[in-house]
Amino acid sequence: MPLLVQTAQTSDPDSDVRIITVASEAANVFAPKQGLVLDEVRGDMARWGGMARYGHSKLANVLFARKLAEMYPCIRSIAVHPGLVRTENQSKADGAAWFMYLWKPLLAFTGLTVEEGAKTQLWAATASEAQSGKFYFPVGKEDDGGRHGNDLKMSDDLWRWTDKELAANGGTGWTEGCL
Repeated sequence: MPLLVQTAQTSDPDSDVRIITVASEAANVFAPKQGLVLDEVRGDMARWGGMARYGHSKLANVLFARKLAEMYPCIRSIAVHPGLVRTENQSKADGAAWFMYLWKPLLAFTGLTVEEGAKTQLWAATASEAQSGKFYFPVGKEDDGGRHGNDLKMSDDLWRWTDKELAANGGTGWTEGCL
């Protein structure tokens, strides 16, 4: 972060430092109904199925990108859902056999190629209209992130939890924001 902040503050006034976080629509569809369950993350989250854990991680991505935009206004922080992309990731999903049974045929007919799936990330990394702190679907369509996607308390809790975890594991925590 220090180098990104330094670059954003000392470079050409037209410079545009960005952090793109790949999230997913799963942040809304599959995350636990109460949102983030940070007190369970250090465990195995056994009471949650694989899709709920995936949705949980993607909700954390959306909230993290929003909080990053708030804490570092000199850096554009954008979360994106690349779309339903045909990759091998789905073959590795566990604990969701019923979902995969329905998902695989749907993905085969409607899923994006990897090249098409990259367009949203590329758009977020280059488009002048891409706004910091926002969550975008393909390609460049703003989304609210669902029921918890704009939860300020939850994003604050995630930020504090992350800072504490960084410190507990030898990290320095978050550097000061932008001047």
